[in-house]
Amino acid sequence: MSRTVIAYVGLGSNLGEPADQVERAFAGLDGIEGARLVAVSPLYRSAPMGPTGQPDYINAVAALETRLEPEALLDALQAIEQRHQRVRTVRWGPRTLDLDLLLYGDETVATERLSVPHPGLPERAFVLYPLTDIAPELRLPGGTPLVQLLRQCPSEGIQRLDRRKHTADPCSNTRK
Repeated sequence: MSRTVIAYVGLGSNLGEPADQVERAFAGLDGIEGARLVAVSPLYRSAPMGPTGQPDYINAVAALETRLEPEALLDALQAIEQRHQRVRTVRWGPRTLDLDLLLYGDETVATERLSVPHPGLPERAFVLYPLTDIAPELRLPGGTPLVQLLRQCPSEGIQRLDRRKHTADPCSNTRK
């Protein structure tokens, strides 16, 4: 591939010092050959989507400028997950690190391994809020403005964190 696109990656962790896992994953993303980290969102705390009894998640979104094809980028993301001892046992279960390719330029991708835009994007506040922090003017493939999705997604249970302390940021107000 010779052209460059901006790809957005969702990051999440709820095991093994989750905020630190996400921070280290930002460095891992910046080390992908054929890609360059161009933006990172604040961290957010949210309740888990999956099985009950697991810890809250720490989530964020990163923007990568890349020349990699979508599946090659997915391979690089999964390699980073493996370096963080990601184990895939329970769907939506606890994990040290989850990296999801949310958007790949303005492309729609539908293969056996990959669906972009990420199918859960429209209803996941823990993705929409950090994505809006770094790309407020973004439009999804097909033209839907990101802010429209954000307005339709309840913000209950998501809390923006102060990255320096990994605690709730008293100066931030969650958008309504």
